[in-house]
Amino acid sequence: MHVTSEPNILYFGTPVVLISSLNEDGSANLAPMSSAFWLGWRCILGLGTASKTTQNLRRTGECVLNLPSVDEVDAVNRLARTTGSNPVPEAKIRRGYRFEPRKFEIAGLTPMASETVAAPRVRECPVQLEAKLEAVHGLAESDPAVRGRIAVLEVRIVRVHVEEDILMEGHADRIDPDKWRPLIMSFQEFYGLAAEKLHPSTLGLIPERLYRSPDVERARAEKAA
Repeated sequence: MHVTSEPNILYFGTPVVLISSLNEDGSANLAPMSSAFWLGWRCILGLGTASKTTQNLRRTGECVLNLPSVDEVDAVNRLARTTGSNPVPEAKIRRGYRFEPRKFEIAGLTPMASETVAAPRVRECPVQLEAKLEAVHGLAESDPAVRGRIAVLEVRIVRVHVEEDILMEGHADRIDPDKWRPLIMSFQEFYGLAAEKLHPSTLGLIPERLYRSPDVERARAEKAA
């Protein structure tokens, strides 16, 4: 039986993303988040405007979206309640955050050079998506209590790096969902996916090439240039 409920948050489960960006002094910032979704080679990120990641993205116009697997959960958890913002924003102080400039070090993760952006990739993450900022959209603009505090950032993927072990056999450009085990956050807790498909998918009968985004060719052209 359904009942009316008012959950404080509606985080029903999305992949964890480690966003790497560059600070003003050239050092790297690394921030875990899970308010993200993909459409083609675009990604939509929901971030607080006081976040160091948001500030870095707006200033530099680029970042890397590193996708951890379930194997990196401890490293991601070590970044919890840390921020690259100094002073720490008031909202984060209330939630127990502390300023931490050495994100890679405390997480035990390894930075590695990207190919198209200045922000580093995370070596341990099986998927690394180099991205450039395309647009910033306001959220809840009609609500004076929230206006200006949250932003929706649209980024365009320009380079994809994938661990060979999660590729589909015989396909250099297809991720095998039976091999990829993304780290999922649901209502502030970590989860993984089941070891096998629950049911054959009708959508899975559609060839992936029919979803190919024009951004793929754009990224190729930029690489050639």
